[in-house]
Amino acid sequence: MPPPGVPDVAEMDGRSDLAYRLIRRAIAEGDFEPGSRLVEQRIGEMFDLSRTPVREALRALAADGLVVIERNRGAVVATMSETDICDQYELRARLESLAAERAATRMDADGIARLDAAIAEFDEGVALLSAGSPDAGLRRIASANSAFHQEIVDGSQHRRLSALLVHAVDIPLVYQVFRHQTREQSQRSNLFHRMVRDAIAAGDPQRAAALMAEHIMQGRDALLALRSQQGRETETHAS
Repeated sequence: MPPPGVPDVAEMDGRSDLAYRLIRRAIAEGDFEPGSRLVEQRIGEMFDLSRTPVREALRALAADGLVVIERNRGAVVATMSETDICDQYELRARLESLAAERAATRMDADGIARLDAAIAEFDEGVALLSAGSPDAGLRRIASANSAFHQEIVDGSQHRRLSALLVHAVDIPLVYQVFRHQTREQSQRSNLFHRMVRDAIAAGDPQRAAALMAEHIMQGRDALLALRSQQGRETETHAS
């Protein structure tokens, strides 16, 4: 449940839900940079929405941790330090490895088929990137990745775990990793999806959990390496 006074996304009306999804995607795709102000009127004009659904959406995004409501500044896109990133990915690795462990003993054939579909969609996204369609490819990869991980959470049949992961998975961070990956890195990410899928299909909970944890922590390492590289580039330009 969200904190008191914060709307539950599932209970938002159609316009508020639309505002939530549009703003969340804009944050994920980097249209709103970390630390930037989210002005209700400007966002409303951007997406042809009134201020009320935008305000409700920003409060819901604050509950997700993607937005911070600051005194005298209003809504601001959340920023994360290196420590924040490490903490976030450690938590996510623990939770998702548990999901994979449970899914290995609970997921049925239909669930495995949906994992296969997500893996295939991820491959299609990589192909789009190679074909010179970076925006379409990146969105396809991000969508497929989300579907794969969500399917495992659903397959774990653990409602509380699913609720916890809503706040443990920072979508903008995941999208940032995919945006800067090479084709080989994207393919390696999907290879881990295949190995996790195979471990679940084989009913091997320990292997499924270990592979999922390694997969998540590789994402952390890629993001930290990217942050380090960007920091060096900033220092070079400044000097």
